[in-house]
Amino acid sequence: MTRKLPRVVIVGAGFAGYHAARSLSKKLRGAAEIVLVNPNDYFLYLPLLPEVAAGVLEPRRISVSLAGSLPQVRLVLGQVDGVDLDGRQVKYTDPEGRNGDLAYDRLILSVGSVNKLLPVPGVAEHATGFRGMPEALYLRDHVTRQIALAAATSDRAEHDARRTFVVVGAGYTGTEVAAHGKLFTDALARQHRRAGDREARPPRWLLLDLAPRILPELDRKLSETADRVLRKRGVEVLTGTSVKEATWDGVVLDSGESIDTRSLIWCVGVRPDPLVEDLGLPTEKGRLVVDTYLEVPGHPEVVACGDAAAVPDANRPGELTPMTAQHAVRQGKNAARNVAAGLGRGERRPYRHRDLGFLVDLGGLQAAANPFQIPLSGPLANLVTRGYHLMAMPDNRVRVAADWLLDAVLPRQAVQLGLVRSWSVPLDTSAPELARIPGGPDDPARGRSL
Repeated sequence: MTRKLPRVVIVGAGFAGYHAARSLSKKLRGAAEIVLVNPNDYFLYLPLLPEVAAGVLEPRRISVSLAGSLPQVRLVLGQVDGVDLDGRQVKYTDPEGRNGDLAYDRLILSVGSVNKLLPVPGVAEHATGFRGMPEALYLRDHVTRQIALAAATSDRAEHDARRTFVVVGAGYTGTEVAAHGKLFTDALARQHRRAGDREARPPRWLLLDLAPRILPELDRKLSETADRVLRKRGVEVLTGTSVKEATWDGVVLDSGESIDTRSLIWCVGVRPDPLVEDLGLPTEKGRLVVDTYLEVPGHPEVVACGDAAAVPDANRPGELTPMTAQHAVRQGKNAARNVAAGLGRGERRPYRHRDLGFLVDLGGLQAAANPFQIPLSGPLANLVTRGYHLMAMPDNRVRVAADWLLDAVLPRQAVQLGLVRSWSVPLDTSAPELARIPGGPDDPARGRSL
């Protein structure tokens, strides 16, 4: 059939892609067909993912339905494999392995990022990342299982190793994972101690980073606040330190110290989705080069935003905007505005953003925040942090608030669902939002009984 309306294809429904689709549907109001291509049918509110791993929030609370919240956008489930820039087509593979393609008049690339890897022996095989829902669900099961197995064993060395958790990377994600994880395992250990666990000492958590302080990208006061909270809670913070080698039963630090553990959590940062490199277009620091209007040079019909785009920072000439959710949201909205302008609705604007501050949730009643450059800590910072998240979430606010209330008055539910196995969430993957499917083409057990 001949298309009568121009088609805008948006690749990826992360912060940038979701807000681009939402803004564009409001601006165009039926003047164009908007198609969103994404591997799954939800937008994941990543900042609250550590609370899913720690059993505070249920997974669906931070998973916003794309079809339900974007009624004027057509959703196509699929993993984009390539883009034919000359033919103006997007090629994708759907969840059942079928190939498809979509023609476009305008293209918004917002493919996001994946786990950043370093050439450390054993990390790819033995570490768990933290970029998608499958990894969070696996980590929650894994942590719960380790505490239970530790309580059941009579071997002292195994007992201690299973109750030791190593987090590498003390940025936002790593710091929040360690903060929430420590509270979670302490609660689990108390439950098992009542069931006969002989160990009175709480589980051990280590947070490592090569930087001289945790949260190095933040103001020093916020960093010191977070450091103080973690140490008081019992987390061992090791700055100027990283992992030299990883095995199935432990890690070797670059200091030479060996730590027996069954849990290595990799939070060293992110890198742009591999699709960016496959496009064959100029990149900077692995990100797709764009101008201040988010357009790809030589391809005015293509705009890129979010972690995949090397967006010039108007407030810091010569630098790129950081790969944060705050920038991704605003870039997605700006991309929508400029695409709509190209279709005759409104005027283009260059991307410019004023820093609104940062928030770090440290679990319990603790947080560190500097909204509008006002430094806050403790319960007040926690209140501001949770208030911000509720406002920033496109949906599910009441459900999230209800889970927070229940967590404040009821004990955590410590059960293993067993739905996500370790082999289904490899660290080195181009699709951390998808778990490998039993019997699928990526299943290492394919051809054997499951």
